[in-house]
Amino acid sequence: MKKPWRRLLPLLLAVSLLPGCGQAAALTAEEETPVYAEETSLGEVDLEEELVALAETPVLPTLLLPEASGTLVKENSKAVIDYSNTKDGYVMVKYTAATNKKLKVQVKGPAITYTYNIAADDAWDTYPLSDGNGSYQVVVYENISGTKYSTVLTASFPVTLTDEFAPFLRPNQYVDYESAPDTVAKAAELTQDKADTLSKVTAIYDYVVKNLTYDKQLAATVQSGYLPVLDTVLAKKSGICFDYAALMTGMLRSQGIPCKLVVGYAGTAYHAWISVWSEETGWVEGFIYFNGTSWQRMDPTFASTGKQSQAIMQYIGDSKNYTTKYLY
Repeated sequence: MKKPWRRLLPLLLAVSLLPGCGQAAALTAEEETPVYAEETSLGEVDLEEELVALAETPVLPTLLLPEASGTLVKENSKAVIDYSNTKDGYVMVKYTAATNKKLKVQVKGPAITYTYNIAADDAWDTYPLSDGNGSYQVVVYENISGTKYSTVLTASFPVTLTDEFAPFLRPNQYVDYESAPDTVAKAAELTQDKADTLSKVTAIYDYVVKNLTYDKQLAATVQSGYLPVLDTVLAKKSGICFDYAALMTGMLRSQGIPCKLVVGYAGTAYHAWISVWSEETGWVEGFIYFNGTSWQRMDPTFASTGKQSQAIMQYIGDSKNYTTKYLY
């Protein structure tokens, strides 16, 4: 006989994954099949999917912030790629020319290609080298018309990370705690009397799960290219999946705790969660919250919107329900 919670699970998940959370927003006609001039066909890559918002250790003396050092640079009259600090797990790009055209950056790692939006604001954006050691290529693209893009600038380089944590400690375009002083301060407050990593993780997890509520209106109206603004999420105490995971990731990284913002599938729905590293456990890829008996998956959206019901927590605790696609 099936357990009662299993019969209720589809309904509970439907409530948890409200419209806009757990599914990619519909792409416009011009975004469905991007074509890139002067580049190998990328037909197998959905270049918009990772850009659609998902609607659903001791404290370091200083924050680990990215820096465009200028020692290894590729540039032209339109853009600059600074890959001086690849050993620390990131590359920086800025678009210097004035334009109203749509712009993108691709970070092509040894196995996975990540696609991002970039603005023509002459400001640095930071992108993680999430694919680990190996050969990378960074390409800046400018829209020509419709779905066609031309190559503006390309830089290729080998990457040997200082350690496996490097891409998951610093701020980047998706986890911008460098621009979130209130978030950093709140993380410090929550962990000030905690001596070990897991205690700090639990304190931040509990705060996010118990204080944030799901933003139905934002989920219904969110557009492709949405990025969480951590201090805004903290002040509103509400958000979508992407906001929950990004806020917790930023808080943990600001405390020197390696944390991956994971984007993938919960069942068949697009979703976001996190994975954390500690000396006690190593990388906890599938489970991170210990309830006194077993580890539970660190998925702050499901745990919060499901009010931590038994059925939701059992779903969260089953690694078969999750498929990783991208790491930020």
